[in-house]
Amino acid sequence: MSSWEVGIALLFIMLGAGVPISFALTLVGTIGTASIIGWQASFSLLGQTFFDNSHAYSLSILPLFLMMGNFVVQSGVAKEMYEAAYAWLRHRRGGLALATIVACGGFSSVCGSSLATAATMSKIAMPSMRRFGYPDTLSTASIAAGGTLGILIPPSVILVIYGIMTQQDIGKLFIAGIIPGIVGILGYAIAVIYSVRRRGVNLPEEPKLPLMRRIYALRGVSGALLIFTFIMGGIYFGVFTPTESAGMGAGGALLLLIAKRRFKWRETLDTLFDTAKTTAMMFFILFGALTFANYVNLSGMTSDMQTLLGAFGDNPYVTMILIVIIYIVLGCMLEALSVITLTIPIFVPIVAAQGFDLIWFGIFVVVVSEISYITPPVGLNAFVLRSVVRDVSLGTIFKGLVPFLVIDILRVALLLIFPALVLFLPSHM
Repeated sequence: MSSWEVGIALLFIMLGAGVPISFALTLVGTIGTASIIGWQASFSLLGQTFFDNSHAYSLSILPLFLMMGNFVVQSGVAKEMYEAAYAWLRHRRGGLALATIVACGGFSSVCGSSLATAATMSKIAMPSMRRFGYPDTLSTASIAAGGTLGILIPPSVILVIYGIMTQQDIGKLFIAGIIPGIVGILGYAIAVIYSVRRRGVNLPEEPKLPLMRRIYALRGVSGALLIFTFIMGGIYFGVFTPTESAGMGAGGALLLLIAKRRFKWRETLDTLFDTAKTTAMMFFILFGALTFANYVNLSGMTSDMQTLLGAFGDNPYVTMILIVIIYIVLGCMLEALSVITLTIPIFVPIVAAQGFDLIWFGIFVVVVSEISYITPPVGLNAFVLRSVVRDVSLGTIFKGLVPFLVIDILRVALLLIFPALVLFLPSHM
């Protein structure tokens, strides 16, 4: 076995034993590098990686966007988004499930976390859908699938980590995620409509509200919409950098919290503490991934992987299909952040050599990784729902998610066939 094959085997053994992904990546990267260049040089490289990156100005974007998302959750805007979406969709069959998808997309635009989106919306949407007689399969699936939009619709923490690891423009990654995010919302809406009609569920349809009442229903979400428009507009038109936009967003979310009279010292301190804990966890994962990337570069893994993938033909689309299969398999065992930090050092050089745009690949990877949040046996959004709605089995949740998984696979194919869906907006920045 070659050096990198031993390293990969050791990494999966450690992950299977329950070692946190950050420590596993750091240990394998350090030991593997030492086997190539010696222990002293390996430890020097380890120290330099942690020291240099911990002082990087660009990393301040992570805690600021996390803080913004936590403040938005504390402000209670998720319930208002759900009510506003329902005001516009209540006359449709399955209107509550459709409203859940739209509200998840809207909440994702100011939250950036799939798990937070799923957990928050499950507490808001599930009681309403049960009250109106929605089957648990449809109710839980619409919440779990809608929650996956949190890692794609900007500002996305996963896209920040991808941008830092690959040295890509984070602002362009944010803008590139808008159209695929909208496509995701529309696709999930189609999955809801299919589920309702396919199962012949008899759901109530309420009268359509007058236009003025529907517009008035948007008043509660105007602050969140303003924050999103301000951040994305500022990045798109070059008014400020993504890091500066993160500071603006955190400040705007705090003002929103105060304006809604939800500011409480105890809860706010807890929010700041949670932000600090999550930031520290993500920093350790990121630094571990960068240490592992050094080992990948030194071990010759990239060239060996190119040779291995070349055995399936020179067609770059065959390579991408194989990469998708690898991501789906890994997603059944690991959550999205771990999958991305583990694979980016390996696949980015291969994809770049095939001529694919790395901004496009970042969005492509995130969309593929979304699938891991709703696939058994480790679909984290399903487990989040299970922890909130304890009388619904995981089997029921995963059964309802089948149409949404089909939509996700079709969306991956669309991005592969039509890369302009990703690159159109960034090309006009």
